[in-house]
This record gives sequence, C-alpha cells and structure tokens, in this order.
Amino acid sequence: MEHPKQPGQNATILVVDDDKNILQVLEARLGFAKYKTLTARSAEEAVEVLAGHHVDLVVSDVKMPGMGGVGLLREVLAQWPQVPVILLTAYGSIPDAVSTIRSGAADYLTKPFDGHQLLEKIAELLGRKASAPAPKPGKGKDLSDRLWGGKSPAMREFYALMERVAPTDVAVLILGESGTGKELIARILHDHSPRAKGPFVIVDCGSTQPTLLESELFGHVKGSFTHAVRDKKGLMEEADGGTLVLDEIGNISPEMQTRLLRFLQERTIRRVGDTRAIPVNCRVIAATNADLPALVKKGAFREDLYFRLKVVTLKVPPLRERKEDIPLLTERFLEAFSLAQNRPRVTASAETLRVLMAHSWPGNVRELKHALESGVVFCRGQVLEPGDIQLEQAQTLHEAPPEPAPALQQAGAAPAANADSLSLEDNEHQAILRALERTAWVKKTAADLLGISRRAIHYKIKKYNIQIPGKDQDE
Repeated sequence: MEHPKQPGQNATILVVDDDKNILQVLEARLGFAKYKTLTARSAEEAVEVLAGHHVDLVVSDVKMPGMGGVGLLREVLAQWPQVPVILLTAYGSIPDAVSTIRSGAADYLTKPFDGHQLLEKIAELLGRKASAPAPKPGKGKDLSDRLWGGKSPAMREFYALMERVAPTDVAVLILGESGTGKELIARILHDHSPRAKGPFVIVDCGSTQPTLLESELFGHVKGSFTHAVRDKKGLMEEADGGTLVLDEIGNISPEMQTRLLRFLQERTIRRVGDTRAIPVNCRVIAATNADLPALVKKGAFREDLYFRLKVVTLKVPPLRERKEDIPLLTERFLEAFSLAQNRPRVTASAETLRVLMAHSWPGNVRELKHALESGVVFCRGQVLEPGDIQLEQAQTLHEAPPEPAPALQQAGAAPAANADSLSLEDNEHQAILRALERTAWVKKTAADLLGISRRAIHYKIKKYNIQIPGKDQDE
C-alpha cells in the first residue's frame, strides 16, 4: 500500500540526536514518508551539516552534550531563519519547551513521541513554508531584504548586476574579501534562477583535503580504493538540475583543475574507478577571496579554467566601501541576536553608530556580525554603547591572526596557560583553543571568529593536537 502523500515530500530534513538508535528510527520513519534525511549526533555537527547542505526542516533533541538543542536553535535562527525547527524534549520539561517556542522554535514533541504526530507536524510546517509567497526574480527590494543594505552606490550597482545575472543560467565567479557574504550571494542567485526548485550544493574546496576532494566532487565506485566499501554519488551529481557552488576555488590542485575544466566543457563526470560518463546539468558558481588573475600569471591556476568560470564576474564591495549600509546592517543584526538570546530588542546608540562608521572593518560584514553578537551579550540594558563592543581587539584579531588572544580573553575565555609567554606558537595555540571554547567547538564558527579559513583551522587543530570533545580525532 502506497504511503499517503505528504506536503513538502522530497524535502530534506536534518535529524539531530546523540542517541544512535533514535536517529535510526527517525531516519527510517522519515524515509518511509518519502523525505530525504541527513543526520547529526550533536548540535555542533548539525551546524556543520547546515553550512554545507540545503535543509528544509530540523528535528532535534534538546538534551545533548555541548551546546545542545537550544544552542542549535539559536544558531539556526541567526544563520538560517527560514528553516523551521522541531524540538524533542523529555516529559516533564514541557515548560522549557514552551520557552523555546517563544524563543523561535516552530514546534516541540515530548519523548516518547508518536511517529504519526511527528509526521503531521512536519507536513504542516512544510506546507506552511511552501504556501508562503515565492520570491520574484529581479526585484531589488527582495535582494535588499536578503542581502541587507543598498543605500551605498557600490551596493546599488551590485544589486542591479545581480538582478540581471540571477535569472540566467551562465557560470558566475564571485570575488570578494573574506567575510563579505559570497556564500549568501550564491544562495540568492540560486533562489532567483530558473533552477530555484533544484538542489543547492556547496563544496568547500578550501577545507576539504586534496586527496578527498576528487571523491567528494565526482563520487566513486565500490572497490576503487581501500575504504571504498560502496558506491558513492559525488556532490556534482547531487547538484544535477540545480546549482553547484565551488567555494574557495583558488585552492584546488592542478589535477583537480584539469578534471573540473573537462566537466565544464563536456558536462559529464566519471566517478573515481568508473568508466561510465554520467551527464550532469547544473549551474556552476565559483567563489574566492584569492587573486585569480595573479595566480594565472604565476601558472598556479589554469587560464582556460579561469575564463570558463568567469562568464560573469560579481565583485562584492568590502564593507569599508559601503559604510552607508552599516546602520541598517547593525539594526538587522541586533534584532536577530536579541531574538536568538531571548532578550528584549537591543538598539545601538548614536555614539555606537559613530564608532561603527569610523571603524575600518578588515573582516567585513562577518566582523561586524561577530562584534554585534558579542555586544548583545555584554550589553546591560537595551541600548548598545561603544563600551559593549571590543572593536580594537577585533581589528587586532584580523590584522594579526597569530596573536588574537587579547580579544578572546575580553570575550570571557579562560586565561592562557602561560600569559607571559612571548612564543607566537603558544599565543596562537591558546587563541585557537579560546575561539573553539567560545563557539562550543564548532570549527567553522571558530574559524570565522579568528578571521582564518576553515582549511587553516583544521590544519592548526592537527598541528597543536587539540582534542575536540565528542569527536573522533581520526576523522
């Protein structure tokens, strides 16, 4: 007997629970209801999944080690506010669950929960999400609502170009400094394109080891190498019918550049160890903060691949060139962080805005975001004052990554093991530890806080043999 069709069928649901058995039960039940599922054993792992995959809804346990379900809810509200969250809580914790609903959760269920009731709630939330008016391509107001800003001439010009590029199917190269929002721009281009209903797949070429990137992108067949115990579909194949985003494209190896060029020319892939050519129809968006023309001159990046990727180039203005947008960015961030931290809305004083406008923002919008997030934590009332924000330390953090310890100590991290040490390595080690502790051991968020790439923080964690709680260190 065929299972009754659910609203939002084929949607992707992320299930988060530290109990392996519950994960298996939920995965099986959701699979039977024709939903695609992703799983995570912790809130921290869930954030990494959300950063790399399109997710329509999250089902999460509340009580887990680390930042737990409530911490995950705050992260989703701040970074993926369009994704509804259903929390699973133990019987007797209903008052806490009601509190989380007020904090922004879409719904909750008490354990042990009824599977049919869970499916009903999921169907209701996905149906409600699907019935919301779809964004219309080419509307400047909608772009401004999602990207924020638009008063500055630089951003008005950027919006106009995005409006013309988004509805097309051409390859796009997004250039911009770290922290300017390149990934968000890629998402907006996808949502305003004819492929909006297709998959949106992000590949972080910077943090994926070169030896694994080929298998991640192209997939592999069983037996093609030592640990290939089953066939695996690659991310390119997953993006068929949608958009493939190649983030930090400047970091890929010469061999991978050759394979990627062949794909762009032929629009077919071969899984590692396979002889079959598989057609893949997807739009390719590449992003980087590297100077690709300089890499081409040095011979480190193929010129023919560069021209294949840059059919259209979008250069994201750094924040120092769009300072007219800082007041609106500040207002939106403070509103989001006040909600995420379950406190009355915080607003910036006139003096605080003057300080923000005067800052050079080497870390761009990401730096502003983190400065305001910590500012909401330190703010004692409902008005953010200059003393609530550590801008000087934040600037030092970005300009001198090896020695960011002072900024992190102000944020409430534990003091260094040897505060008098003049060793750059000691200071760097302690700074990375503080950033990881402050971000509940989420590597991506810690890298953003430090102003370094995800690839760099993975390297530093291995270099200093830093143990991540609850993680297998051999991964």
